[in-house]
Amino acid sequence: MNVIRVALADDHNILREGLSMLLRKQDYIEVVAEASDGNEALSIVRQHRPDVLLMDIAMPEINGLKAIGMVHAIAPETKVVILSSYEKDAYVHQALDAGAIGYVIKGASSVELLEAIRNAAKGKFFLSSQVQADVIHSYVKNHKKDQPKPRDSYNQLSDREKQVFSLLIEGNTGTKIAEILCISSKTVDKHRASISRKIGIDNPVKMVQYAIRHGLIDPSIWED
Repeated sequence: MNVIRVALADDHNILREGLSMLLRKQDYIEVVAEASDGNEALSIVRQHRPDVLLMDIAMPEINGLKAIGMVHAIAPETKVVILSSYEKDAYVHQALDAGAIGYVIKGASSVELLEAIRNAAKGKFFLSSQVQADVIHSYVKNHKKDQPKPRDSYNQLSDREKQVFSLLIEGNTGTKIAEILCISSKTVDKHRASISRKIGIDNPVKMVQYAIRHGLIDPSIWED
């Protein structure tokens, strides 16, 4: 695996230092710079052009949501993963709409965080499982009476791809899917790329929305 160059932006010093220690223990991650506010975040992106910027939303000077577009203007190749304590679906939608490729809540496990970074480096979306559930729950409330749409694109998937798709929309990480199906993570990535190409979706939330719209899962499983 190629080394992933990561920059951190969070105004809480203790949290940022803890994250830095965790990431520096991974032999495939290089922490290239740290920032404590939005202006510093833009400065380190301009100077270091990291592969992944792990950034909080609530920061002084420029908040994370506003900074996402600025980061992409400076370094289009830098992928932004939001690390936030905000779990409401409105923040997630704003972050994704602004161009973030991942959204991880601060209560997530280190396994989820590291997977989010690996996915981002590959250009793949990642959402914390709890965030994904909340966003989908909101979607179901507004669309549960919609009539299912044709499944033409879904029917193009192979049997194995349909298995991977089902596990993805349940909120499983690529590592977990590999474990469940007894295949390698690289094979999961290949299946996911093929699924995304065939149905035209890579965003995990939009995949679940697609499954609900096409009658592939019972929306009641996401209701309270």
